[in-house]
Amino acid sequence: MAEENKNKKKESKKPRPNYYWIYAAIILLFFGIQIFGGSSWSQPAKTNQAKFEEFLKNGDVERVDVINKKIAKVYLTPEAKKKEIHSKKEKLPSFLEGGANDADYQFEFGDLQLFQKDFQEIKAENNLPTTLNFDTESNVWGDILMGILPFVIIIGIWIFIMRRMSSGAGGGAGGQLFNIGKSKAKLFDEKTDVKTSFKDVAGLEGAKEEVQEIVDFLKQPEKYTSLGGKIPKGALLVGPPGTGKTLLAKAVAGEAKVPFFSLSGSDFVEMFVGVGASRVRDLFKQAKDKSPSIIFIDEIDAIGRARGKNNFSGSNDERENTLNQLLTEMDGFGTNTNVIVIAATNRADVLDKALMRAGRFDRQIYVDLPDVRERKEIFEVHLRPIKKDDNLDTDFLSKQTPGFSGADIANVCNEAALIAARNGKKSVGKQDFLDAVDRIVGGLEKKNKIMTMDEKRAIAYHEAGHATVSWMLEHAAPLVKVTIVPRGQSLGAAWYLPEERLIIHPEQMLDEMCAALGGRAAEKVIFNRISTGALSDLEKVTKQARAMVTIYGLNDKIGNITYYDSSGQSEYNFSKPYSEKTAELIDKEISVLIESQYQRAIKLLEDNKDKLTELANVLLEKEVIFKDNLQKIFGDRPFVIPEEATRVTTT
Repeated sequence: MAEENKNKKKESKKPRPNYYWIYAAIILLFFGIQIFGGSSWSQPAKTNQAKFEEFLKNGDVERVDVINKKIAKVYLTPEAKKKEIHSKKEKLPSFLEGGANDADYQFEFGDLQLFQKDFQEIKAENNLPTTLNFDTESNVWGDILMGILPFVIIIGIWIFIMRRMSSGAGGGAGGQLFNIGKSKAKLFDEKTDVKTSFKDVAGLEGAKEEVQEIVDFLKQPEKYTSLGGKIPKGALLVGPPGTGKTLLAKAVAGEAKVPFFSLSGSDFVEMFVGVGASRVRDLFKQAKDKSPSIIFIDEIDAIGRARGKNNFSGSNDERENTLNQLLTEMDGFGTNTNVIVIAATNRADVLDKALMRAGRFDRQIYVDLPDVRERKEIFEVHLRPIKKDDNLDTDFLSKQTPGFSGADIANVCNEAALIAARNGKKSVGKQDFLDAVDRIVGGLEKKNKIMTMDEKRAIAYHEAGHATVSWMLEHAAPLVKVTIVPRGQSLGAAWYLPEERLIIHPEQMLDEMCAALGGRAAEKVIFNRISTGALSDLEKVTKQARAMVTIYGLNDKIGNITYYDSSGQSEYNFSKPYSEKTAELIDKEISVLIESQYQRAIKLLEDNKDKLTELANVLLEKEVIFKDNLQKIFGDRPFVIPEEATRVTTT
C-alpha cells in the first residue's frame, strides 16, 4: 500500500500538459488546409492578358480554361513548351511543381464577355485550333474553415474567460463564477497561521474561563463524554465594540490546535438568490470533513437579525434564507458533532430568538468593558513592545482611562509612542500618555484657531463655571484639568475622572446635570447673556433627564414605569408606548428637571462669583489649569470622595 501511495504521489507530480500547444496546432492545421488544400496549392506562372494574346497569335496555346468566370488558365502546346521564351518563366521548387496536366500560365481578366470576344477574333483571324472551356473550382476545406472560423473564435474566447475565472484570477474561491456558492471562510492552520494565545488576552477572566472549557473539550473529549456530557454547540460573544471579542476567538484558535474557519457575517450576503444558503452548507461541509473544528462568524447580526422584521417589500428575503440554513446546520437532522460555532456581535438585541436558543448558541458570553484592574493588565500587554520610562506607573494609567475598551487602550499606547517620537524623545513617559488620552477623547489640539478676546473670555468663564459647580457638588465627578485650548470641534473642555459605579442614585445624576449646566449658568451670571457654546452640555443633560423619566422610573409624577424595550423590537414601531397626555407630562417633567438644576447652578455661581472670576482669570493667563489651582482658590472640597470605588458583587 505504501508503494502504491508513493507511485500515486509520483504520478501526481508529473507536469500537466500545456493545452495552449494543442490549440496552436489546431489553428496551424486549419491554415495549412486553407493554403495547401485542394488543387490550388501548386500555382501556375503569372502572366497578363496582353502576353496571353501574343502567345495565342503565335499558336502556342493549346487550350484555355476559364475558372469561376474570372481566372484564365493557359495550357501550352508541346512544341511551345520547348521554346526559349517559355522556359524563362519563374519556376517553383521541385516539391511544389505541378504535374503534366497542370496549367502553364494563369491570369485574371476583367469582363468575361470582352475576353471571349477578343479570344474568338484572334482564333478566327489566325485559324487556330485552340479551345476555350469554362469550369468552376472550390476549396472545400477552405470554405468549411471560413464558415466555422467565427464560431471557433467565439468558443475559444469563452473557454479562455471561463478558465481564467475558475482558476482563481477572480479573487479567491468565493469570487469565482463557478465557485460563487462556495464558502468564503479562511481556514487557519493550527500550527502556523494562528499564534495568539490566552496569554495575549488580558482581563476578560470570566469570558476566558467559558471558552477555555470549549478548548479543553476539543483537546480531551473523553473527560466530558465519559460522564454523559455534551459540549455546547455554539458560544456567542456579546459586548460593546473594541472589548476583545475577535481577539478572544483568535486565542481559542491558537489554543485549541484544531482547524479554525473564520469569516464575517457579511460574507454570506450576495446579490444572487440562494448563494448565502449554499455558502452555509459548504462551510459546514468543510468543517465536518475536518472535525473536530471551530467555525468563527464575526458580526453575525449581518445574517442573524430577527426574521420578518423590516421587510416591507413582501418579497423573499435572501438574508432570511441564509439564516434558515444556518439554523438547520447548527441543530437539525443529520448534524454531526465536534463542530463548534463561535460568533461575535455587539447587537445581540436584534438577533433571532431561534438562533439564541439552547442547542444552537448554548452559551452567551458577555464581554464587558474592563474595570480598573483589567485595564492595568491590558496596558501591560500593549506596553510590551513600547520603549517606556522605567518609572511609568500602569496603575495611574488605568485610573486615568475609565470607560476605555481594550481597543481604546491599544490606541492610547500607540498614540503615546507617536507623540514621544514626534517630540524627539528616547522613551515614552507619563505626559505622553496623558497627551494621548486628551488627543483620543478631545481630538487634535488647535492652538492656531483664531478667536476674539470676547470669545476667549466667554469660553474661559464657561469652563470655569463647569469647574466651580463640580467642585461644590458632592456627587459630581472629580476634576482633572480645565483648558480653553480648542480640540477637535470643541473650543474648550473640562476634564473629569468619573467614578466607576455599578448603580447610580438620583442625587448623583442630578449633581452631574447641574455640573453640566454650570457653563451656561456662568455666562448668565457674568455677562447676563447666553451663547450657543453649551450645545453638547444641553444634549447630555436632555438625554440624562429623559432617561430618568422614561427609562429608570426616577420621577414622582410618572411613577415606577419604564418605556425602555431591551429586546430592541420597539425600533420597528411607529407608535409610542404611551398616550399623548403622558407624552405631554413626560416633556414637562424633563423640562422641570433641567430648569431646576440650571437655577441651582446659577445660585451656586452667584454665591461664589468672586472665586469664579479669579479662576477664569487664571485660566485666561495659563490656558490650562489643574486640580491644584482650584484648591488654591476654593480650598479643599467640603466632603471626602473615596479615591477608588469599592467592588460590589451582584447576585
